Amino acid sequence: MVKHITSKLLIVLSFFVISQFTFAGEETPDSIAGTMKVTAEKLFDLVDEFDDLVIIDARKSEDREKGYIEGSLGIPDTDTNPAVLAKHLATKQTPVIFYCNGPKCGRSVKSSKMAVKEGYKNIYWFRGGWEEWSNKGLPVTKD
Repeated sequence: MVKHITSKLLIVLSFFVISQFTFAGEETPDSIAGTMKVTAEKLFDLVDEFDDLVIIDARKSEDREKGYIEGSLGIPDTDTNPAVLAKHLATKQTPVIFYCNGPKCGRSVKSSKMAVKEGYKNIYWFRGGWEEWSNKGLPVTKD
């Protein structure tokens, strides 16, 4: 009886864990409604265009320790909520870019969708993320 209950509990727990990481190893969507998808080169253009641009690295802190885009804020998707967005984005019009590990990482997807849901308007999504950035040999910052 105990083994049967334990087995069922493990199955339920497994489904919960899997549902939390729906993009792990899978391609992320090609676009996110309410955002503009950008490349690494476009990110440079946006830095030149907007003095108040906020770049948010939605990766886990362990990933960020390997390096990150200079000037980005490390705010993992698991920590992204309305209060955190309001703390770092001066207005709903403040331009913001979200990135994570790349096309097989859903962390920036989750964070971008949260910003859209909260009514932010100038949301950019760097789908290629860290994978594209590092593959192109672009500048990396480490603590």
